[in-house]
Amino acid sequence: MAEKLPTLRTAAYPGDFSVDSETEMSEKIERTIIEQIIEGLTKQVEPKSGESKEGGLVVASDRKKCLSTGSYEEIIEYFYNNHFTDGLAINPPTIEKVEKFLNYTDYSPNEEICLLSPGNRRATPLNVAANGVMAGCRPEHMPILTAAVEAMATPPFELPHLGTTGGLNPYLWLNGPIIKQLGFSYQTALTNRGPNPAIGRAIGLFIRNIADLVPGEQAMGTFGYIMPFALAEDEDNSPWEPFHVEHGYDKNANTVTVGGTYNWGFQGFPSGTEPEGYLKTICREVVKHGHFMVTTFAGHYQMMVILINPSVAKALARAGYTKQNVKSFVFENSKDTIENLISILKYGDGVGRGHTIRSCIEDGWGTPKEWADLEPNVMVPVMIYPEVIHILVCGTRDRNKVMAFYGNYNRPSIKEIKLPKNWDELMERLGYPPLQNFYK
Repeated sequence: MAEKLPTLRTAAYPGDFSVDSETEMSEKIERTIIEQIIEGLTKQVEPKSGESKEGGLVVASDRKKCLSTGSYEEIIEYFYNNHFTDGLAINPPTIEKVEKFLNYTDYSPNEEICLLSPGNRRATPLNVAANGVMAGCRPEHMPILTAAVEAMATPPFELPHLGTTGGLNPYLWLNGPIIKQLGFSYQTALTNRGPNPAIGRAIGLFIRNIADLVPGEQAMGTFGYIMPFALAEDEDNSPWEPFHVEHGYDKNANTVTVGGTYNWGFQGFPSGTEPEGYLKTICREVVKHGHFMVTTFAGHYQMMVILINPSVAKALARAGYTKQNVKSFVFENSKDTIENLISILKYGDGVGRGHTIRSCIEDGWGTPKEWADLEPNVMVPVMIYPEVIHILVCGTRDRNKVMAFYGNYNRPSIKEIKLPKNWDELMERLGYPPLQNFYK
């Protein structure tokens, strides 16, 4: 990846080398790659200018500002043509709208919050607010947006890897009393209600306009991406400690956690009266949605977030299962055969061309050494470490559903939401109940 070097020339292999024969690869390298290298070394490229003015419209085209003046039609057209949007209609980030967001942070407008790679651009209150406006967020969401960009910049998340051809989709979840104060959804259809959709969309715009991971340019998902989404944990109806408390935060702290997933789809529905049966249903979801091959080299750079609705979580708790018990059971019982791993390594996932379990061990991929001598029918865990499993309680309270989100290249990154000093005063003006009303 060019990492924001506008004049850097690259040579691209034509087609998919993972399915080409050695003869085809040699021919393509001689016929096209070498020519591209020669051209890149001998032809000068002029860098693009930083700002454009068209008609009555003035826009900073480097995505650092995304502030606009001009007619609504001019702004929409310009932002769309320059890939500043996700293809959907936006709220134009006018100076007046952005300034309203800036009232909800103690940062100064151009103060650096963090750097977002791979573009290595400064996330500031100004560009965070501008993208929040575009996404349809409200000014009072600004502290959440600020915490989200901080979380995305933290190494466990590994933001640049969202550009993988596998189509890794970012998402976030919220914990703390701010969920109730601002009306975030954590029950039925939670990703599609309340402020949740706008917050999710803002994450996608941060990645596009600040991190500079533009789909089809730097973000190369083979089949694209679903819209980033936002969750909130149903802390009142969870029998276990919420995610942020589990990770060392006070129960009345407000946090944002970002993660990534390859899947969204069918949910398992544990039924009957046997708690172990519920857990086995969760294991089937984990095996179905996990990526067995990745286990051999990603190590702890993977994450499995399991959503469990309150009724199933409470049934497990009544049977004596703690959250840690559930994680241990899922890790120990989510298994596949050595035979399937051998097949995947030999034929699939871009690592083909004769890889074996032993070669993975010798190359330091993280594969357990003892796997090399196991018979094909032996079952082994689809995840190497139980620590990559995380549990959130949310969703419809009177249903029996579980869903597993698998991702690799990154881990969850959690940040506390920093509220401005005058938060209570701002909330009173807007008619929100005091935050203290929701303390536990």
